[in-house]
Amino acid sequence: MLFRLQSRPLAPRRKWALFAAIPAILTVALVSAYAQRPFREYPGMEYNTFPLPADYQRPAEYTFARLMYPNIRGGFGGFGDWRKGGTMWSQDYPRADRHFLRAVRRLTRIDAKSVEQPINLDDDDDVFNWPWLYAVQVGRMDLTPAQAAKLRDYLDRGGFFMTDDFWGDTQWQIFARSMSRVYSDRPIVELDDSSPILHSIYDLKDRYQVPGARYIYTGDTEKCDNCPPHWRAIYDDKGRVVATMTFDSDLGDSWEWADDPRYEERFSALGIRIAINYIAYAMTH
Repeated sequence: MLFRLQSRPLAPRRKWALFAAIPAILTVALVSAYAQRPFREYPGMEYNTFPLPADYQRPAEYTFARLMYPNIRGGFGGFGDWRKGGTMWSQDYPRADRHFLRAVRRLTRIDAKSVEQPINLDDDDDVFNWPWLYAVQVGRMDLTPAQAAKLRDYLDRGGFFMTDDFWGDTQWQIFARSMSRVYSDRPIVELDDSSPILHSIYDLKDRYQVPGARYIYTGDTEKCDNCPPHWRAIYDDKGRVVATMTFDSDLGDSWEWADDPRYEERFSALGIRIAINYIAYAMTH
């Protein structure tokens, strides 16, 4: 038996118990190691080789889980077998994830694993072993009915889903179509400045658009015309945020390029703080 948050299955219809101290998160979960799949790595859209941290096999209480998903048919990044990597779910992967995890370790006392875990909703009940789930480029995501049902069950049991880097009305409609299969009965709403998720660690009232790496060359924060940033969410019946959308922003790039002096520090600073707030909220609500 191991003490690891990442391995503890979500209990049916209730959230796991977590004990938190702000700004630190201190968690202890008694778990069965056999229940989860071991670390695995796939080719990314941008990186086929990226060095593994020396401590990548060390168990930890928190793991950054990245959702693997099928793409809509046609369009950029939708070619190949999504189950083998190299499609849109692997944008910025694994560099963004590992840069962000270094920031989590530096800025908090969360015991974070140094590597991410790709999650396939079709892998039996594996998703229930990972209480945090992140997806990028969801404006090209096309969940099957079975995957949507699994994701809803995951969220209803206490899981948390963060989505990022999708732009413009067309991509929003594609994303909303997948999410309507997950929650046909729950609206997506704008996060109010007073929402606790924006104040769980950092006070994030003064948010601004976080651009992708193209900003280095163009100076434009928007990836499309007239695309102001939005921070949106889905709530459960008890008022808990279960899913977030950083729409018309690219937090993944803000982590990925945090070590590049050409990419402005203020963007990475906000992108990291937003995700740390979401983790803290997810682990304590």
